[in-house]
Amino acid sequence: MSLLVNLKYLSATELIYLIKNKDISPVELIEHTIKLIEERNPSLNALIYLGFDDARKEAKKAEQSIMKKDVLGPLHGVPVGIKDLFDFKPGWITTFGGVRAFKKNISNNYCVFAERIEKSGGIIIGKTNSPVMGFRGTCDNYLFGPTRNPFNTNKNSGGSSGGSAAAVADGMLPIAEGTDAGGSIRIPSAWCGVYGLKPSFGLIPYISRPNAFAAGTPFVSEGPITRTVDDAALALSALSGYDTRDPNSIRCKNNFVDRISNPNIKNWKIAYSPNFGVFPVEKEIIDVVEKGLKYFEDAGATVEKLNVGIKYNQNELSDLWCRLIMPGCLSFHNNMKKNGLDLLEEHKDDFPQEYHYWLNKYSKMKVVDHYKDQEMRTEIYDNIQTILDEYNLLITPTLACMPVNNKNDGNTVGPTEINGEIIDPLIGWCLTYLINFTGHPAASIPAGLSKDNLPIGMQIIGRRFEDSDVLIASKIFETLNPWKDTYKICENRKLN
Repeated sequence: MSLLVNLKYLSATELIYLIKNKDISPVELIEHTIKLIEERNPSLNALIYLGFDDARKEAKKAEQSIMKKDVLGPLHGVPVGIKDLFDFKPGWITTFGGVRAFKKNISNNYCVFAERIEKSGGIIIGKTNSPVMGFRGTCDNYLFGPTRNPFNTNKNSGGSSGGSAAAVADGMLPIAEGTDAGGSIRIPSAWCGVYGLKPSFGLIPYISRPNAFAAGTPFVSEGPITRTVDDAALALSALSGYDTRDPNSIRCKNNFVDRISNPNIKNWKIAYSPNFGVFPVEKEIIDVVEKGLKYFEDAGATVEKLNVGIKYNQNELSDLWCRLIMPGCLSFHNNMKKNGLDLLEEHKDDFPQEYHYWLNKYSKMKVVDHYKDQEMRTEIYDNIQTILDEYNLLITPTLACMPVNNKNDGNTVGPTEINGEIIDPLIGWCLTYLINFTGHPAASIPAGLSKDNLPIGMQIIGRRFEDSDVLIASKIFETLNPWKDTYKICENRKLN
């Protein structure tokens, strides 16, 4: 048991090694994790549902499997968090991002992430905080309040997978779920200094009913948030693979751990854009990201700065994303109304005014307008795909600004202005959502710290279904410019 004091910032890969060698047991690890969460979560508000009793039961089963010498899954005994949005585990509460009307809503089904994590031997220990309907790049809601950033608890964690990123950065969990329709894996990963991977659309199945095609506008993906690239490859191997329930699911070779075992980017061509040509980005962020580019050059790649060629301004693009999200939201409310719950009438105040604004605006649009939006989206796809036809990777900053301060009204948003330019506070400061228009794989990797010791993220974008390229480049960057020591800031923060 004395070994347990050293477990907090070990990776999932390291924990699995200890479990399989019987240096620790799943029961000991889960009890240690529960203690960490009880001590550290109150000051962050990262986990909003604690499934400790279920986790303890699963840990005992995991320990029995070891004693019986059963075949163990790749995540056997590892504690994992899942997100509180459109993410489900039977018997657990699901509030769709802190909607007060759902504070006692119990799910009776699995999301793919939870289903495959458990099949791989992982132990789900709780659910993490998210904004209402995931409709913003910050993490706050009226039911649970904001998730605080473990690097500075006055700041927001980012969203929508903000609780997951904060829990991982703070050492409570080695792996947590993110879902990403506009950057919701990469945004909080950038602000919390962790590694967040949005896979190619279709690589990890996304099960949606009654509309099996709902995840296509824009492209929605589930993916892992971790502290190491190895753990992301491990989780992606467990999560990816064909599923007949998802019409967009693809067959793939999914041993990503082996693919990054000997990473090499010699002679790769890497494109770099500081802003996609349209986003105002804070200078300190660009400076840190550009400093990080030299590590790819040191590894033998060629990095070229180029113009992406996007003809729309950033406000037109963020408005496009907001419009594309709305059909799924309207459908959600219509289905709830059919089942006797009129959220927009009976629980109107559960939803922020920004959400109501876009619902009302989209409801007045015509079908032909939606079709024009898809044409606009196609132009963005062509811009990015043209680059990736010639280059192995495209690199940008993940976000245009540093973490914002939390509000106390449940409605924290991003900035309204950067470098003197007006932006949308919901998503306009995120250089992530363009990749949800296109479906390419993308990761946010910790590039360094600001002068105030806040994390800055670098976005690495790869070719469709070449997710291993993103992981390989990320692994090389992590090796040459490790960020592990930055978590000492989180570890040593005040607990209040």
